[in-house]
Amino acid sequence: MEAFNITSILEFLLIMMMVGFSVIVHECAHGFTANLMGDPTAKLMGRITLNPIAHIDPIGTILVPVLMKILGGPLIGWAKPVPVNFNNLRPFRTGVILVSIAGPLSNFILAFLGTLFFVLTYKYTAFHPESIISYVNTLSQSFIFINILLMVFNLIPIPPLDGSRVVSASLPYKWAYHYNKIESFGIIILIVLINTPFLNHYLSFTIDFVFSNLLRFFAIFI
Repeated sequence: MEAFNITSILEFLLIMMMVGFSVIVHECAHGFTANLMGDPTAKLMGRITLNPIAHIDPIGTILVPVLMKILGGPLIGWAKPVPVNFNNLRPFRTGVILVSIAGPLSNFILAFLGTLFFVLTYKYTAFHPESIISYVNTLSQSFIFINILLMVFNLIPIPPLDGSRVVSASLPYKWAYHYNKIESFGIIILIVLINTPFLNHYLSFTIDFVFSNLLRFFAIFI
């Protein structure tokens, strides 16, 4: 039982490290793109960095994930959002869209690289199932799923998620004004959705769809 607990704790810590790294890359992508588009806020505040200390939210990054692990709930959490002054972006609409999709795009790139590693090492693990590469190969699947999850979840068009900013910047100003009012209730809507089968089905289907197509893509070349 003790060995099982230690193994479980170590696996949880590894998953947390992968989640933390993926979220940090996501936030840095927002800040980096914002700087390119005219807003240096994140850069001036030292937030375009992979140093986890700059992104840790005591509640969202530490307390909530640990409580979810103890209570047996879904592994959820968040980092401090990178500050972006959207009014500084030029051109404005294009800037908002690019900054918003930069985070999910960074997670897709990480999932892409993770799938490449998974495919390249898969045959080796079949013949050496107890090797360290086999274990890392297994972990890479978690890394891939984490990043696809971050991508598709953040693209949901509900404020304050990234997908909502893409929609808002694409709408005429009058429509965007009314659409942005949803943000006052956005967190409540997300909490309700998280507890419904609809969101779980959507996430499961999308994650499987993206991962299977990544595998098909690499199968063509490898």
